[in-house]
Amino acid sequence: MFLLKKIVAPFLFPVPLVLLCLTSGIFLLWFSTKQKAGKILVTLGIILLVLSSFKITSEFMLRPLEYKYPVFSRITDEGVADSKPAFVVVLGGGHTSNHELPLLSQIGSSSLTRLVEGIRVQREIKGSKLLLSAGKVFDPVSNAEIMYKIAKAIGVKEEDIIIEANSRDTKDQARIIKSIVGDKIFVLVTSASHMPRSMALFKKMGMNPIPASIGHLVVKSRSISPGTFSPASGNIEKTEKAVYESLGLIWAKLRGQI
Repeated sequence: MFLLKKIVAPFLFPVPLVLLCLTSGIFLLWFSTKQKAGKILVTLGIILLVLSSFKITSEFMLRPLEYKYPVFSRITDEGVADSKPAFVVVLGGGHTSNHELPLLSQIGSSSLTRLVEGIRVQREIKGSKLLLSAGKVFDPVSNAEIMYKIAKAIGVKEEDIIIEANSRDTKDQARIIKSIVGDKIFVLVTSASHMPRSMALFKKMGMNPIPASIGHLVVKSRSISPGTFSPASGNIEKTEKAVYESLGLIWAKLRGQI
């Protein structure tokens, strides 16, 4: 089921859907008599491409996910000054292990952003442990191991780091982290778009983490620029993030995980 999910899901993203519509439509136009169906598919593909590449569409889809939880501030502002979190949990977000590359080139941008924020929060909460969570999926080295090496390289003490390297997805992470943190308070660090699904899965396991969203892609601009009204690949990335997380939430609900 895990591999099926990983294989099927990408075909529902904007770019694969657009390519599927366009190639199918062009095939019908050139090699069949179903001209009307071909025209419909080509038109649909172009419409999907246009919608996903404009800022107004991508941010409309992504904003509700990224801003569901408030931005994390100091612990004293969270109303838990008398019972500080014992852990700062960082959920991994991808990497590619390659010893020919510098360590920082092996980690994905999402993982690096989450890790840096996790270290910042952990340093703010004296006595807390940094719990790095992400196992092996399609790489022989776990994401948690790469984050561990980077955390040590930038000054986090080894005794302050805990590695969880057995999980394959967010559901696994919630289950395994529950066995590590128990009933203790902890801060959960992950990408802003990933936070709603993460919080839902962790709460389903009986936990109530303090959310610390990072890596927001939707940022309110103080001025209007030409890019606001023009298509861009960056907007397709935002649309893809929104579709990915929305599909993840739907899948989790259908499976009774949230």
